[in-house]
Amino acid sequence: MPEIFGSDAFSPKEIARKIESVGVVKARLPFVPMLVLGILAGSFIGIGALYYVLVKSDASMSFATGAVLGGVVFSLGLLLVVVAGAELFTGNNLLVMAWADRQISTGELLRNWGVVLVGNFIGAAGLALLVFLSGHTSLNDGAVAEKYLAIASAKCALPFWAAFTRGVLCNVLVCLGVWMATAGRTVIDKAVAIVFPVSAFVAAGFEHSVANMYLFPVAMLIQTFGHTSAPTAVTWLGFASNLVPVILGNVVGGGVLVGLVYHFVYQRAPLPDIRD
Repeated sequence: MPEIFGSDAFSPKEIARKIESVGVVKARLPFVPMLVLGILAGSFIGIGALYYVLVKSDASMSFATGAVLGGVVFSLGLLLVVVAGAELFTGNNLLVMAWADRQISTGELLRNWGVVLVGNFIGAAGLALLVFLSGHTSLNDGAVAEKYLAIASAKCALPFWAAFTRGVLCNVLVCLGVWMATAGRTVIDKAVAIVFPVSAFVAAGFEHSVANMYLFPVAMLIQTFGHTSAPTAVTWLGFASNLVPVILGNVVGGGVLVGLVYHFVYQRAPLPDIRD
């Protein structure tokens, strides 16, 4: 069929087919490659979070400027995952499309999520240790370290339902970014598709479980071994009380509000494709 308005991007119906077929491959990866790709994704998202904190540590910027610019640079993390190749728990919530279409089993779905989540944590926490040992947090006369502590402390203080709903909203935007990136045929297409939804969730202060797996360890390392006058407020209990509702919220946002909705529209009760 002829291109519509000169666009060669995949249509939404084609995206749904691609995500389901890719989901089957992801769910059936051997254990070691799946774990290693999960580790890479955790470190990639950590790099995006590092970039974000660096921007936010500059107190000279207005609130909106710092929030939006921080969100734009954080987008590097998901761009690395999508273009360089890695297995990210939040993006893999879209595997529910293949599960709902009975192309993968519940066991395969949960195995992927479990292995990838562990890999993401290893990658994010490992990067946190390397970043701390590098002395990066001393930049800007220690303002970077203070910003890590402030961010992690605020996350510890979030009530369960606030963390959960922020997790939902975050992964709606992340999975929409992955969905739109799947439509693209070039790296530029994918970058444009990713930057806007990802920068929106970061600027809005929503919660990404894998980013938090990087931010909390850095903050705890600063508290334990760094030179800071900030009060101790970041604990393992606070980390867990944030991570549990955020993970659950990410699953609902990406798996249900994006994955299952698009499965219903384009696969279970398919609409005609405007390009058919």
